[in-house]
Amino acid sequence: MSSRSKLLAAMLIALAPFSFAAKREKKEQPILHHIGFSFREFSAPDDYNWRGSNERTLSGIIWYPSEDIAGQKDQLVGPPDAPLFSAGRAAKDATLAPAFEKFPLIALSHGTGGSAMQMAWLGTYLAARGYIVVACNHPGNNAVTGYTTQGFIEGWERAKDISTVIGDMLADPRFGSKIDPDRIGAAGFSYGGYTMLELAGGTTDLNRLLVWCDEQKAACSPPEMPDLLEKFKAIRQEAEVKQSLQHAGDSYRDPRVRAAFLIAPAVARAFTPETLQKIAIPIEIVAGESDTIVPPDENARFYAANIKGSKLTIIPGGVGHYTFLDVGTELGQKQLPQLFVDNPGVDRAAVHQRVNEMAADFFARELAPAKKKR
Repeated sequence: MSSRSKLLAAMLIALAPFSFAAKREKKEQPILHHIGFSFREFSAPDDYNWRGSNERTLSGIIWYPSEDIAGQKDQLVGPPDAPLFSAGRAAKDATLAPAFEKFPLIALSHGTGGSAMQMAWLGTYLAARGYIVVACNHPGNNAVTGYTTQGFIEGWERAKDISTVIGDMLADPRFGSKIDPDRIGAAGFSYGGYTMLELAGGTTDLNRLLVWCDEQKAACSPPEMPDLLEKFKAIRQEAEVKQSLQHAGDSYRDPRVRAAFLIAPAVARAFTPETLQKIAIPIEIVAGESDTIVPPDENARFYAANIKGSKLTIIPGGVGHYTFLDVGTELGQKQLPQLFVDNPGVDRAAVHQRVNEMAADFFARELAPAKKKR
């Protein structure tokens, strides 16, 4: 071999690892679907705990892959002539896309005082990538049917909401036969993150939480109900409330949920390190560095430190708690700046895109068909 040939061969060998690494790092682009959505009232038992809500319905929304091009419209939420936020493009009651395999199911849980539609930015993204996604309005703790003290205190009941919704979806005459029951994941924002950890196997230590609330009253006084602790003390001895409190420490683990993605998860003091260490499903956590509502040092980092194998990402650059809500319209930003106006330099849509990609990668990996029997 000539000196020139030897030099060329050596260069090719040296470059080979970089070439192979580049191929490995290149992600396979998913098939993108149009998106359909349907509003839904989910079936609940007669003895369901409605947490003091006068609206005795478990309502929500389903996003799903569709083959329909017609009917795709911006989902604008609020009064028709004055919408407050945008929730992505989708077609109401569109035809479900055909598939060779069944679709995975992702259940979403909104934050304190939010709504199912506030999870639309994530729900529509996942639906376009081949997931059936469902979110419900947690009774007594949502902006659609109203707030109650029980709805804010009895967080463990939210886990039962999600389990009820999953059961209803699997039995649904339209969607049930299209869902792979071995590929069910969950994602939650804020109080919804706590909800998903209950489903993952964490159990609430109510006394631990109440002691902390007495010490850190501001942390247990959400903006949506700043006098929560006083209201709770006034109703604590009511029969219905006492009955729920007695079951606060029960396990609400739902074995159908095989992976959970948490966005700015809250209420970390409800769990002891020991109960979090028992969680055995994959968990990924993302939070904003500048979150003053649910500070990451006390919540996201605590969860990550005590859940074995969990992955944590803290997004810097002024990302706060409400950055993870839907993008506000111009009117929404004007009327509700506390929800829809971010810190200077923060691009909410760009943050959503990053978190969407993280969630999609997480579920693609952890709910892959090869891991069905995990």
